[in-house]
Amino acid sequence: MNKQEIEQALRDYNWMINEIKRQRDLMDIKGGNLVAHIDDMPKQKGRTGDPVAMEVMRRDKASKWVQKLEEKVLFIQKRVPIIKDEREKAVLQCMLDGLSMRAISHHMGLSERHVFRIKDSIVAQMAEMADMSDLSGMADSFTNKKSCV
Repeated sequence: MNKQEIEQALRDYNWMINEIKRQRDLMDIKGGNLVAHIDDMPKQKGRTGDPVAMEVMRRDKASKWVQKLEEKVLFIQKRVPIIKDEREKAVLQCMLDGLSMRAISHHMGLSERHVFRIKDSIVAQMAEMADMSDLSGMADSFTNKKSCV
């Protein structure tokens, strides 16, 4: 993830967590009243008229979307421990809880500009760790290759 994607993931973290919970609850629901009005449903050319099959396809798409959300959330969660500064920790926790920059600055008694600088520092540290993990992954792929010398 680049810095812009990390920043967006931090902003979206709270709703992503809530959406993952909601989608998991929905995916646990078995069956339901999917075939109650088959005769009332219009048939589209080239599309299935089976409401159960359509629901399976919808849930499959939702499952893939939830996996993407989970990847973003895990990316952030794995990098939370690298933040060591107390102010940065406080700003990060507030961001993860869904507070706006204005609310965080009010809460902490800091200017919005200062809170934005702290956020930029957090994003930079997370991006740096992401770059380092990308490099270690590349190093592992080089060491695992067999040579014919």
